[in-house]
Amino acid sequence: MANVKLTKVIERMGLKNLTPETPVDKIRISQPDINRPALQIAGYFEYFDASRIQIIGYVEYSYMQNALNEEQKREAYTKLMKDQDPIPAIIFCRDLMPDDIFLEIARETHTPIFITSEATSAFTAELIRWLNEELAPCISVHGVLVDVYGEGVLITGESGIGKSEAALELIKRGHRLVTDDVVELRKISDDLLIGSAPDITKHFIELRGIGIVDVKALFGASSVKDKQQVDLVIRLEDWDKDKDYDRLGLEENYTEYLGNKLICHNIPVRPGRNLAIICESAAVNYRQKKMGYNAAQELYKRVQDSLAKKREEEEEE
Repeated sequence: MANVKLTKVIERMGLKNLTPETPVDKIRISQPDINRPALQIAGYFEYFDASRIQIIGYVEYSYMQNALNEEQKREAYTKLMKDQDPIPAIIFCRDLMPDDIFLEIARETHTPIFITSEATSAFTAELIRWLNEELAPCISVHGVLVDVYGEGVLITGESGIGKSEAALELIKRGHRLVTDDVVELRKISDDLLIGSAPDITKHFIELRGIGIVDVKALFGASSVKDKQQVDLVIRLEDWDKDKDYDRLGLEENYTEYLGNKLICHNIPVRPGRNLAIICESAAVNYRQKKMGYNAAQELYKRVQDSLAKKREEEEEE
């Protein structure tokens, strides 16, 4: 099961640790959802998932401070942190400071307590979004991912067919490299795949005969991007004169990654073909289709209208 280190959550969300004596290095988060334990503090623990990060907002904090006396607080906090499975972390939003009893029981049970100045709703939304991304199913595929006019174009094909060269030409034309050679794909939802680079190869591109090139150093920070939604797949293949290639595009071809279907164009490669311009055209054409215009269907409509007009003229004669 995918998981993320609590230390990474702390760094990403900018949390202040109120229990530094409690070790957090070995704690891992495996649930992308969070919980606001208002019902649990009130005593109801049915269906309580202690493996989630617990968020304390103003409502829960107000109840803890104003509706409970010292004895009730001790009982409620003990049930929350001691009588359940270990909680990976409890976070107080809006700079709300937990009382001494809460911190005392947290230290006894080795429950990490954190505080943030962020508003509860905004903090919760960002934490869930980030955890969903970090814990999403992930695979690595061989290819190059480039942001072309805002569309994520995944270029695949056999080694040495020209993927990196096409990506380099796209970068020179003002587009942005996400990753070369290895693309990490994460399934965020049934409609969303996010591609990124492994940390070790980020911003590097391999060109046969030259070697490794640092794209960020050569072309500037505007030429690279850390992650990008994958919208379109271009599969490069050696030209086969005996194979029939799609010349109209009336029917879409698809490929599948992690159960998500993506439009795929099979592009034959032969000397003289400018792959960068082909990738640009494919990206723009894909965007036009999203906006409701399909060039192939428009041509088909014109042909049908022309044939219908000729038939009408023949019938009149």
